[in-house]
Amino acid sequence: MATRPEAPFREKSELLDFLLEVTSLTNQTLDLEGLLHQVSDIVKRVISYDLLAIFLFDQKKKELRIRYGVGHREEIVRNLVIKPGEGLVGAAAMSRDAVLVPDVFADDRYLPTSDIVQCELSVPMVVRNRLVGVIDVQSTTADFFQPYDRSILTLVASRVAAAIDNAQLYRRADRQYRTLRTLSRISTEFSSILELDELLSKVASSVRKLTAYDAFSILLADDTEKVLKHKFSIRFDELVDINNVPYGKGITGAAVLSREAVRVDDTSADPRYIASHPEVKSEVAVPLLFQDRVIGVMDLESSKLRFFTEDNAKTLSLLAPSVAIAIENARLYEEIGNRERLLQQDLKAAFELQQVLLPPEAPEIEGLDIALGLRPARQISGDLYDFFGHNDSHALIAFGDSSGKGAAAALYGAMVNGLMRTLAPRWRSVSTLMRALNDALVQRKVEGRYLTLLLLAWHRHSRRFTICNAGGSPPMVCRDGELMRLQVEGVPLGLLPDREYDEISFDAQRGDVLVLFSDGVSEHQGADQKEYGRARLARVLRDHAKAPVSEIRDAIFADLDRFNEGRFDDQTVIAMRVE
Repeated sequence: MATRPEAPFREKSELLDFLLEVTSLTNQTLDLEGLLHQVSDIVKRVISYDLLAIFLFDQKKKELRIRYGVGHREEIVRNLVIKPGEGLVGAAAMSRDAVLVPDVFADDRYLPTSDIVQCELSVPMVVRNRLVGVIDVQSTTADFFQPYDRSILTLVASRVAAAIDNAQLYRRADRQYRTLRTLSRISTEFSSILELDELLSKVASSVRKLTAYDAFSILLADDTEKVLKHKFSIRFDELVDINNVPYGKGITGAAVLSREAVRVDDTSADPRYIASHPEVKSEVAVPLLFQDRVIGVMDLESSKLRFFTEDNAKTLSLLAPSVAIAIENARLYEEIGNRERLLQQDLKAAFELQQVLLPPEAPEIEGLDIALGLRPARQISGDLYDFFGHNDSHALIAFGDSSGKGAAAALYGAMVNGLMRTLAPRWRSVSTLMRALNDALVQRKVEGRYLTLLLLAWHRHSRRFTICNAGGSPPMVCRDGELMRLQVEGVPLGLLPDREYDEISFDAQRGDVLVLFSDGVSEHQGADQKEYGRARLARVLRDHAKAPVSEIRDAIFADLDRFNEGRFDDQTVIAMRVE
């Protein structure tokens, strides 16, 4: 039982010093949990109590919940919800003024959360005329809290309100940032998966990182039959089958007709719910729209009432377009695969041909010493390179990267390689060749596919390089231990029609070292998610500039492994020295 301490402040200066200390302490952290614990310690220094609760106000739900409690039963802290105007806490929130009740059993507003409480003091926390929450202290002794306690707690509440509000804002901003970053990463992962079953399994596991669920389903729309057909469902970590749902029926059917997320806090109270699983208590269904057409529904269920929040629905709605696009791409890929099943053997041969198209060793080019290296992220690489001899005085080096990874990127690269072999013998300049390649790829446009490409023409007699770039990384050139800055840019191939490409030239000197590298090198991520970067690559090049080109190549790969030996993207390096 709390005992009344002596007045902690005999002088006004002591009170002012204390309030300054409160302001200083609470402004030192943005950690909400640590801040609330600190507030309880501050209150304890000036007011003796038996029970304490710090309620925070939810602006959207217009309700108060305990975020920090001392002395209260766990179920009270977890489940108590108070609306403004309810109980003494709600009265303080509604009036924006402290409420002191010497005998709670003589006040009809009291909510009996404990049989031993006799005296209660509730003080609102307000910042910029907006309710942040309520500090509530209780005592088992009647008439325990006095007007002095009310004044002191009011002063404390006025000082800590802004700090709590800032901590909440920081938490929301940090949560939104992490959510958006996760959504971006997940969307990128979806775009590289073309197998529908694999994609839906990936969607299910990715959604679980955003919000928990007991059941997850994706139903795809069949406009001919006007039904949602089951495609993927998991319930309590087990794959299951569910029935098809007609448009307009059930929560999922309602999402199709409304074209908006439908969230149900209590399925037993919603007449639209189709009672198929008695354990389901709440549900959220999000339509998947592609080109203004509903192609399906993503549905989540929980065995808990009011489990899914408005924020959950918004997050899933943000993810839904990426899921829809990925599903459409995967379905298109699946349909093409079904129609062309007889061509699978030829497709496999094309995969093998891609390996043949990449020269295992660099050819002998007069005036250049060349070493190349390729490390694919998967069995097949999306990177491509080739060497073409134009005539006795010229040679052409092509270095590119197909978007994505794996077989799809490799096939796209193989097509480009074939186009280059057709067009390269007729090129007048690297810029005209680049334009011709772009026009050819635009005519053969593949959804979501493009290519970055770097073309280098080596003029043997004049010892000059001419370079044209379509979205690739400019070559790194080292001369006498110093790096030359080459600025040449252009739009990747296959995206936009009728593009013009610039070219630059520079005179080479004996001993110049050129390094061509794919983005799997410069964007290689370490364990801390930082990229390898051009600066680190430049240091390796300067340190080994006088070594044989094969050693330069090996030194780059070795340094990449030291940076991170884990998962990596396709990595291709071509090192050349002017002889």
